[in-house]
Amino acid sequence: IFLHVGTLLAIFAFYFAIIRRIIVNLEWSYMLKVIVSAVPAGIIGILFKDQHEEAFASTKMVGAALIFTGVVLTATRFIQKGDKDVSFGRAILMGLAQAVAILPGVSRSGMTLAAARASKVEAERAAEFSFLMSAPPIAGAALLELLKSLKEPGATAEVSWGLTIYGCVLAAFVGYFSLKLLLKSLKGRWFWLFGPY
Repeated sequence: IFLHVGTLLAIFAFYFAIIRRIIVNLEWSYMLKVIVSAVPAGIIGILFKDQHEEAFASTKMVGAALIFTGVVLTATRFIQKGDKDVSFGRAILMGLAQAVAILPGVSRSGMTLAAARASKVEAERAAEFSFLMSAPPIAGAALLELLKSLKEPGATAEVSWGLTIYGCVLAAFVGYFSLKLLLKSLKGRWFWLFGPY
């Protein structure tokens, strides 16, 4: 949960100016696109929660999902760059890609960015929307897990808070600089190299 919080902090820090602009200018259309994009993952996450947890126990499933992610990312090499903005249709497409990434081993950012690339969204706009659209599902999942753990007697008693906070800060730090690297790869011609990796 705290590692996810760290990731969210990195996203908020990296896109602070954009988030501020959206809130200050009350860009309802953009906010609605973010909400709409989160719906598929929310539905799949709730309906298939038990199957999702079981999938983590299957190394074959995770292995197959990693191969699938690699193939999709490598395939982006053959897609021409676009210059379009994120429309509602493209937001839904990226939302469906995010829902697929509920499977362990499937990269969330990889799927959403590949979907954006396929629908000709400009690289910087694609990255911005991909990470801002991740905030509601990540925050929602973290909140549900936190509430679930608080209901269990003594669940937090065994937590090493020093290591937990350290992990959160480290996740935020690494996440921030990973976003810089990813954005650079999207603007260049080497995003597809994440596939073989």
